[in-house]
Amino acid sequence: MGSPSKTAAQSSPSFLHPLITLDSTVSYSLHTLFKPVLPTFLLLLLEYSADFRFSFPISLSFFLASRSFSSLSIPLILGLLLDLALIGLIKLTFRRARPHYNPNMSPAVHADNFSFPSGHASRVLFLASLFHLILRNDVGLVSDVIQRWIKFEPCFVLFGVWVWAIMTATSRVLLGRHFLFDVLAGAFIGVLEGIVAFRFLRF
Repeated sequence: MGSPSKTAAQSSPSFLHPLITLDSTVSYSLHTLFKPVLPTFLLLLLEYSADFRFSFPISLSFFLASRSFSSLSIPLILGLLLDLALIGLIKLTFRRARPHYNPNMSPAVHADNFSFPSGHASRVLFLASLFHLILRNDVGLVSDVIQRWIKFEPCFVLFGVWVWAIMTATSRVLLGRHFLFDVLAGAFIGVLEGIVAFRFLRF
């Protein structure tokens, strides 16, 4: 088996080879450095918490529970579907192989066999960005529900959401599922999706 840098650089345009080699080397170094330190079950827990098969039913349940949650649930549902389609399209276009040291995983769809960009990173940054924008610009029902049912100030909940999002995105590299640039690209896409969902997908 070849080195991670050589494996990742195969079948790529020559001008991208140095960047891909750097990405592969840094990603592998981070993976090997933190693998003995961080418990795998924690990284897997973060992975499962951001899975589309988990997040989408929850967002759908918000909508079905009460139409008063529409300011949150509708952009949430549409944004998650947008993210699923966009990330899948980009993955099928670039077809970047996942790290060779990636632990055993069961892809839900064919696009999950590819690495760039990270769907988990885009999803969690989308959720955090959308929640941030709604809470900061549409304070009312969402803020009241947080204080009534979670018993925390909305700002603390928002901080917790961002911590979860960043930890989950980071865990994709540490777990060996993705390269660093996959995660950065996914995070950037997720923030853009959050802005789009907040501005154009609220009905």
